[in-house]
Amino acid sequence: MTFNSALSGIQAATSELNVIGNNVANSSTTGFKSSSVLFSDVYASSALGTSSNAIGSGVRLSSVKQSFSQGNISFTNNNLDLSVSGQGFYRLNDSGSVVFSRAGSFGIDREGFIVNSSDQRLTGLLADNAGNITGAQGDLRVDAANIEPTSTSSVGVGFNVSSTTTPPAVAWVGSPNFGDPPPSPDTYNNVTSNTVYDSLGNSHIMSMYFIKTPTANQWDVRAQVDGVDVDAAPAAAPFTQVYNSDGSFNAASSEGISVNWAPLDASGNPNGATTPQSIAVTLSDSTQFGAPFSVQSMLQDGFTTGRLDSVDVGTNGLIFGRYTNGQSRPMGQLVLANFTNVNGLQALGDTSWGETFTSGPPLVGSPGSASLGVIQSGALEDSNVDLTNELVKMITTQRNFQANAQTIRTADQVTQTIINIR
Repeated sequence: MTFNSALSGIQAATSELNVIGNNVANSSTTGFKSSSVLFSDVYASSALGTSSNAIGSGVRLSSVKQSFSQGNISFTNNNLDLSVSGQGFYRLNDSGSVVFSRAGSFGIDREGFIVNSSDQRLTGLLADNAGNITGAQGDLRVDAANIEPTSTSSVGVGFNVSSTTTPPAVAWVGSPNFGDPPPSPDTYNNVTSNTVYDSLGNSHIMSMYFIKTPTANQWDVRAQVDGVDVDAAPAAAPFTQVYNSDGSFNAASSEGISVNWAPLDASGNPNGATTPQSIAVTLSDSTQFGAPFSVQSMLQDGFTTGRLDSVDVGTNGLIFGRYTNGQSRPMGQLVLANFTNVNGLQALGDTSWGETFTSGPPLVGSPGSASLGVIQSGALEDSNVDLTNELVKMITTQRNFQANAQTIRTADQVTQTIINIR
């Protein structure tokens, strides 16, 4: 009996030392969760139970329990290094099997899928071609193709024209043909320009000239694209804009501005883009106050083609592709999974876990929703191993091993004494 009890103690100490050694070995493993051992005592029992003065038969390993407490966050220079602040696991596709992990060191494979070092694919909600997040789940992928250009269809300008301005002394002379000289400064009061785009993504300069009329609170607007007049028909007619006596824009009395033009190349020839191209210009944010001319805003909805420049991940898991033309587009949204009993998960190695009956089914949602944590891009979650605590436990385990070995030695000496009795 004594030998069996001491032997079980040695085996228990060995098991605990194995767990401690595994924790120490993985103290630098990203997303690793430390483990601890639980022991229970052993009693010989029969159908009638255990007597009140029974002596135990040693100890046995009851379970190895993992601690899923938060690890420290270390920052990196990779936008696809992700950490979870709070509860939840990444949902990964491992060649058709679903596994879960807290290790967020991701990259992009040759097919554009977001994968970890074990080639497991990060899963989440997919985006359609317009960048809208759908309800479909699948492997998240970064589309490295160039973004298609979009022609400018609307322009909005916010500005102030001075109420003290006097009409020009010289009548307006436009530029009806490509290569004509620009309008003389004597023929207008103010001018502003912005860039617009045709259907091929080529940029063009659109200029608007503001001319005070003899009528109070009334201005004429002339428009040119690439130095060619695009005024209303007939070509001599400007767009008339009216302001109220308090300086605000009078939309009811003002003419809507719709610019129709033919995109040209640098030589003045058609460049192959859609012709004619129509642009609706909105000046409703303009004012006429007693202050100098100034432009407060200039917005347009077109852009040229662009290549993928970087990939960013938001705290809610949204994956954005940023392009060289200044545009950004959602490519998907990663999801997190949580479990009713995380200690019921099965450790699979490679810092991943599998669902079991004990853990319950995964509760999947977007980061930051319900009890799920948020995502930190450019950061990794360190192992939650406390080295100081592990080293102290190692000393204690060593003492336990030595004490049980001493029990065997003592029992051996007692047995030898009995054998030597004559």
